[in-house]
Amino acid sequence: MARDAHSVHSKEGTALECKVRNEYGTIYIAEDVMMKVVGYAALECYGIVAMSSKRATDGIVEWLGRENLTKGIQIRNVGDMLDVELFIIVEYGISISEVCRTIIETVRYKLESMTGVKVRRVNINVEGIRV
Repeated sequence: MARDAHSVHSKEGTALECKVRNEYGTIYIAEDVMMKVVGYAALECYGIVAMSSKRATDGIVEWLGRENLTKGIQIRNVGDMLDVELFIIVEYGISISEVCRTIIETVRYKLESMTGVKVRRVNINVEGIRV
């Protein structure tokens, strides 16, 4: 059986796309799908309350429900790998570093196992805390 070939592509001003080639054909995975995998993986982790979106114009942090969770995620390609950035709100009283460690491990595992693309880095921005 031939090994799968993975690549991540984006052109200036276009969406990111993951391409997986194997002996059966080529699979294209849209950026939105990869972002939803990341978002749902993060929300599975204990201690995260919600994804957040900081509006650059006024610095106000918005809490995002499941229908808008991709607004709290950024994905960039670096060669044939991905850098993922998450903006989150955590629960008060829980170790923020431990929550972030769990999110990083979970997001990396889910994204790599579900899409086949390698994750170079997962960065987390804690935008708020819920009491």
